[in-house]
Amino acid sequence: MLHLAKQIEETANAICRRRECRPRVGIILGSGLGKLANRIENPTGIPYNDLPHFPSSTAIGHEGRLVLGMLAGMPVTVLQGRFHLYEGYSAARVTFPVRVFRALGVEWLIVTNAAGGLNPHYARSEIVVLDDHINRMADNPLIGINDNRLGPRFPDMSKPYDPLLVDQALAIARRNDFVAHRGIYVGMTGPTYETRAEYRFLRQIGGDVVGMSTVPEVIVAAHIGMRVLGLSSVTNVCQPESLGATTADEVIQAAAASEERIACIVLGILEWLAEQEDPVQGDGSFEPT
Repeated sequence: MLHLAKQIEETANAICRRRECRPRVGIILGSGLGKLANRIENPTGIPYNDLPHFPSSTAIGHEGRLVLGMLAGMPVTVLQGRFHLYEGYSAARVTFPVRVFRALGVEWLIVTNAAGGLNPHYARSEIVVLDDHINRMADNPLIGINDNRLGPRFPDMSKPYDPLLVDQALAIARRNDFVAHRGIYVGMTGPTYETRAEYRFLRQIGGDVVGMSTVPEVIVAAHIGMRVLGLSSVTNVCQPESLGATTADEVIQAAAASEERIACIVLGILEWLAEQEDPVQGDGSFEPT
């Protein structure tokens, strides 16, 4: 981890040379969910390959571009596509963009993903607002010598997903008359989808949805003091007793079907955050409403 500080600074400086900015919210768009970035006002898009130390996105349905601009009244930076352990990257490299977000000034992180539904009460294309997660990836981006400049050796994970943002997201879904559940995400390494026995096991240990991302990013967000909202799109219902084949194309199509609802929550959260901004201090702090 000791080598990261210089790389983070170099990447943040490269972004700022392309556009002077101080984003307050970072958004990571998962499989099939990248179109939200097209709504950004006065956007500046930077391909990942043009950024020093950034990995290249090889996953299906991930465009591979960082976009800066205004969205719903808030300055944002958005990843159109993320990185995964199954692509061969280390957990530290997968989460590198989150650290760059923080260096740019980001205080709130919104992570979206496509996930399999373990909870039998969930239906395809419904939304799950993440309340907690279970790390089954056999890895952690904080393993190794800790750099105290970046965060504490043992960060607290009692509330990895901000309760205030969770409640606001659920309220936005209710106001807009669509289903959004509160649930627990299980992170798996992939790239294989789970077996029937694994689905049973993951449900028994408390999982509501399962996917191959998000957990490392949220761990790093906790390490650097970000407040996080996690949103999953249920792309397939994992019923072990009647399990059919799952394909990547089907997952992307199902995620795309829920994209408008994901966007509704994200835009609603951004509008709410903009309302909480202190017009005098402008420091992003606010009191619960």
